[in-house]
Amino acid sequence: MLRSLSLFVAGFALMLPVAAQATAFDDPGSRAVGSASGSGLEPVKSDVDGGDISVGSTSQVVVLFRNTLSQPIEVGAVNLYPSSTVNASVALNDCAKEPLAPGAECPIAVSVSALQTGAWRVELLVRHSGRSKVVTATMRGNVATGADGSQQLRSDLQPIPDKIDFATLETAKPLARSIVLRNVTSGEINVKNVSIQASASAEYNLETNCEKLQTGQACLISLTWAPSQKGQSEGFIVVQHDGPTGVTSIPVTGKYEPDEVEKAAIFPEATPGRGLLVASQEEIAFGEGVANEAAITVSLVNVGDAPMEIQQINLSGADNGLSALRKGCVPGRVLAPIEACPLTIAWSPVRAGAVRDDLQVIHDGARGVLVLPIKGTATAGVNKDSKSIVERDGVVTRQVDRTQVLQGYVVSSHAPDRAIINGPGGSRVVMDKQELVLGGVVWKVKIVPSGVEMLDGNDKVLLLFDRSLSSGSRSSSSSSSSSSTTTTTTAGGT
Repeated sequence: MLRSLSLFVAGFALMLPVAAQATAFDDPGSRAVGSASGSGLEPVKSDVDGGDISVGSTSQVVVLFRNTLSQPIEVGAVNLYPSSTVNASVALNDCAKEPLAPGAECPIAVSVSALQTGAWRVELLVRHSGRSKVVTATMRGNVATGADGSQQLRSDLQPIPDKIDFATLETAKPLARSIVLRNVTSGEINVKNVSIQASASAEYNLETNCEKLQTGQACLISLTWAPSQKGQSEGFIVVQHDGPTGVTSIPVTGKYEPDEVEKAAIFPEATPGRGLLVASQEEIAFGEGVANEAAITVSLVNVGDAPMEIQQINLSGADNGLSALRKGCVPGRVLAPIEACPLTIAWSPVRAGAVRDDLQVIHDGARGVLVLPIKGTATAGVNKDSKSIVERDGVVTRQVDRTQVLQGYVVSSHAPDRAIINGPGGSRVVMDKQELVLGGVVWKVKIVPSGVEMLDGNDKVLLLFDRSLSSGSRSSSSSSSSSSTTTTTTAGGT
């Protein structure tokens, strides 16, 4: 009976599979189902349909992988091999975060950017610690025409934005725009050259720090436009690199339509870092009915944020009795921010009627010049002949600018040794080498062929003969003068 049972057990054992004959001393992992044929890491689906991608767009495609072993697997590097119609980069590698447990699954997401129409294909090669050490998977699909109908090749360097539009400018002030250039491939790209292709008159200036870009890395391109010619401006930025496409092109457009020229305001707008000169009045108005000397003082103020120097103070006209007193605001005066100085304009009318002039203050601040209109109406000329002479410590102090004293005087009659001059105080006869006082200044008279020279030290004023007088009148005046001289001499002899 026992012998029959032993033979039955032995016969039954011969009928069992080899795996069932393992003993308790064998490796437990060797008894796992499928462990003998598993490679370790395998794609859930080895051929993934990525679908259609429009030219210029990017799609995310996910591939799932499973651990077919009975022990954890570590996932290493992922290499991509795209076709020429697309670029591909790893967007997410969840398999590499931690060892993959037996039977677990993990995703790897790939960004696929379409470059040109046609079929596309991307091969994945994933390294791991399983038996096969590497595993592959395939993604495929089709690149369709873009929404704008584009079928052209797109670059490996993605510009953001993909074009520069300066729109319409109304001023010629420089305007800057920036472009971010991003490497959307799975490999390194070296930028060889960045240039702007446009006409020489377009006035573009390009600066960049683009050199070597790793996957996903970006750099900056700065473009400045300072238009000088009216109208449309077009060009493009060319980026040459060692990527698959070799070049990236970025269109640049703009239009310059300057405003119509308007009359400049008396006081300009403030400019950072510059002085700005303004006056307490927008014009110097003496009013009507002026019969005597008059003076008006205005305050010149630096309202800028930097010091400025007054370089010149001028009056546009001449021979009208206007003068700027040389005190307070004078050439060479430096005004600090918010500092002011007084400027006095004196008027001694040389004749009846209206005066129209301008005060010009040249400086080194914003705009460089301040112009104030001067106007007034006189009822008569002011006689300067009676102006007093003031001495201080033995030195004659003149009350007015000597260059303004003889304004309004002309020579109405001329002879070799004498002449008649007409001015606001009437007419008088002057003789060669004579000394006389006019307007508080002692002048020495010198008769010259062209008129009368009035000398005061190193200062000289030449009064010219009034050419409006007829030659007949001049001859008559000369004859009368000669007769008078003869009569005076005769009387003296008697």
